[in-house]
Amino acid sequence: MKCPFCQHEDTQVLDTRVSEEGDSIRRRRRCVSCDKRFTTFERIELAMPVIVKKNGSRTEFDQTKLRASLMLALRKRPVSAAALDTAIHHIEDKLRSSGEREVNSGVIGELVMRELKRLDKIAYIRFASVYKSFEDVAEFQDAIEEVDQERKPPTQ
Repeated sequence: MKCPFCQHEDTQVLDTRVSEEGDSIRRRRRCVSCDKRFTTFERIELAMPVIVKKNGSRTEFDQTKLRASLMLALRKRPVSAAALDTAIHHIEDKLRSSGEREVNSGVIGELVMRELKRLDKIAYIRFASVYKSFEDVAEFQDAIEEVDQERKPPTQ
């Protein structure tokens, strides 16, 4: 690790600590040349996969777009910001843990629908109607019946 003060390439680690969350390591270092001290952090860097759109074009994953889509579906619905953040985190975790370098946009759509179904049934129907391009009332009814079936306990 180069010293940020004198650019010397030899530094000594004085102290190493794991963060409270356990997701980074803090190292206190000393330059053997100028004797100045500084701190470095080590974090895991997992890259998000590239998104392949329906038309075949590729784009970087954009959390802002994901958040905007979820917020649009959840507009005027009683869902907390914390629950929204958790849903976004779940989607990002699924994408990262897939290990894929590229993911079709449809995969993200399905992940969003799964999270919305868990968060709020109305928001799920809103999103599904646009995502699945409902053509008539029957498709709405099918989606509503699907959600309604999940709420009802199985009859014996």
